[in-house]
Amino acid sequence: MLVQQSGLGQLGVGLAQMLRKQYGKENIILSDIRRPPTEVYNMGPFVYADVLDYKNLRELVVNNRITWLVHYSALLSAIGEANVALARTINITGLHNVLDLALENCLRLFVPSTIGAFGPSSPRDPAPDLCIQRPRTIYGVSKVHAELMGEYLHHKYGLDFRCLRYPGVVSAHSKPGGGTTDYAVQIFHDALSSGHHECYLRSNTRLPMMHISDCHRATIEFMQAPESQLSLRTYNIAAMSFTPEEVAEEIRKHLPNLRVTYNPDTIRQTIADSWPVRFDDSNARQDWGWKPAYGLSELVTDMLASIREKKNNAGLPVS
Repeated sequence: MLVQQSGLGQLGVGLAQMLRKQYGKENIILSDIRRPPTEVYNMGPFVYADVLDYKNLRELVVNNRITWLVHYSALLSAIGEANVALARTINITGLHNVLDLALENCLRLFVPSTIGAFGPSSPRDPAPDLCIQRPRTIYGVSKVHAELMGEYLHHKYGLDFRCLRYPGVVSAHSKPGGGTTDYAVQIFHDALSSGHHECYLRSNTRLPMMHISDCHRATIEFMQAPESQLSLRTYNIAAMSFTPEEVAEEIRKHLPNLRVTYNPDTIRQTIADSWPVRFDDSNARQDWGWKPAYGLSELVTDMLASIREKKNNAGLPVS
């Protein structure tokens, strides 16, 4: 029995669907503090859970005999910089509640980390699993804190803590959520609606990216991996790295008239410039067999087809 927190965010619903196919609909509980859309509610169990309410979380775990917990609750990089106090509360205080709960109930705990856990003094091309990090966003600082706390509790108390550093995740099925890599989702929507995308990063800003299906599959394979195979508690996972201009050129193979203009946003560009250009994920590949399925061309083809289908089903015009 597994519970996912912040399950209505960018990653939660898709991961729940994949897990329910493997473990059964009733064995995966999605949770959030927001009211779920009807289609999500009808997919399987959904409960209210506030990551800042320890008693509420404990009741959920005890009453449902939870064994795995996926902790997705966080304010992302750009939105976190605009709400530092709230980000600190959700990303750090909420994490502590989940760590305590996992220890108390012997849970297998997954907490995602991020490309944002690295900083300007980190190796950028590529960034290895173990190196200087020192991020300069509250999001990144909170994720380094999560990595270190989880590793500490694993070594001191045996907590089965598992963490993957996600690159930018590209998905057709959720709206951008306040991250620095969100342009890589928005550009597809703009390409199929107005035919024009204004990018808040420079055209040559290269960042690690991943199709959401690969992200979900990596998470599940990592959670399922025998603990004896793991040499680390936190791993990088990689699939591709691209710039805004490169993804635009790939989209133009399908939509030749796409126009992209560049109007760099100071905050997001500064964040992006402090992040790695590529991830070294050789440990994940060696220890538990990680291998991505999507490259840039496959990602672009899938994103355009998926968004076009969604727009058609909703009766919206498609360029």
